[in-house]
Amino acid sequence: MKAIVCEEFAPLEKLQYKDLPDPKAGKGQAVIDVAAAGVNFPDGLLVQGLYQMKPPCPFIPGTEISGTVSEVGEGVKNVKVGDRVIGVTMLGGYAEKVALPAQTIMPLPDSIPFEEAAGLITAHATAHHALKQRANIQPGETLVVTGAAGGTGLAAVQIGKAMGAKVIAVCSTAEKLAIAEANGADVLINYSEQDLKTELKTITGGKGVDVAYDAVGGDAFDALSRSMGWNGRLLVVGFASGRIPELPVNLTLVKGYAVLGVFWGTFTMKQPQDFAANMMELLTWYLEGKVKVVVDQSYSLADAKDALNKVMDRQVMGKVVLIP
Repeated sequence: MKAIVCEEFAPLEKLQYKDLPDPKAGKGQAVIDVAAAGVNFPDGLLVQGLYQMKPPCPFIPGTEISGTVSEVGEGVKNVKVGDRVIGVTMLGGYAEKVALPAQTIMPLPDSIPFEEAAGLITAHATAHHALKQRANIQPGETLVVTGAAGGTGLAAVQIGKAMGAKVIAVCSTAEKLAIAEANGADVLINYSEQDLKTELKTITGGKGVDVAYDAVGGDAFDALSRSMGWNGRLLVVGFASGRIPELPVNLTLVKGYAVLGVFWGTFTMKQPQDFAANMMELLTWYLEGKVKVVVDQSYSLADAKDALNKVMDRQVMGKVVLIP
């Protein structure tokens, strides 16, 4: 099979597109012929050695796939050959085939295209976990989303609306804000033209924000840390700006808000039943039209470097996927 291989932690240009042996289904595993693989910001960090975890090299990056089961191993009961599925890979998704533990594979309804399904897992599941388990967001609360046109930001906009929040989208351009608005954002802030802290104070009538979903970090986090309301929840999702901010902890004391880390990958391992329930809810919302994966662009597997560069340059509106 063909796959993208990280031979060493290095710039994206060092990734290799090469032939590897086809995987075999071991006990409790199934092999999936990959129809599409989602591309995510952490993938680009991982192959450069800049992510929280550093797997031993060589490895195949990629955390989420959709496709068709082509082989099942001993003891597998939940899927059979020919089933359309989605799967959580953690590693191995940027390939034509992948062998996964059966418990990480879920059936995919026929009405959901493979390209969209491949983008439903990481971004939407991260936003869902953040807003549900971490923030426990309630109907009528205000939710501000930074990077609201990116994959996980757009997912947070959609899911926030599905959960009844008033959603404030924060983006750097009018074009990105238009995408956020089309996906349910109630209020729009262009932070390249407006002061984020001032706008949030005006929008909330000085009350402050109930929940902030921040995948950007840097200056955006600095503004959010001063814009939280009493009993607010500031969700730390990522640092797409490139700067990991420092928190003046006295603000949490004076304003009475919580700062909550969101690490979806660990959540799936430590709370697998909650993750499975979340995915069932997400798929239901998808079928009801409450959430949808907006595919910005599809690339061939061989062009994974170009796909990652687009994501890392924050030029994406929605999701980028690879098609083996």
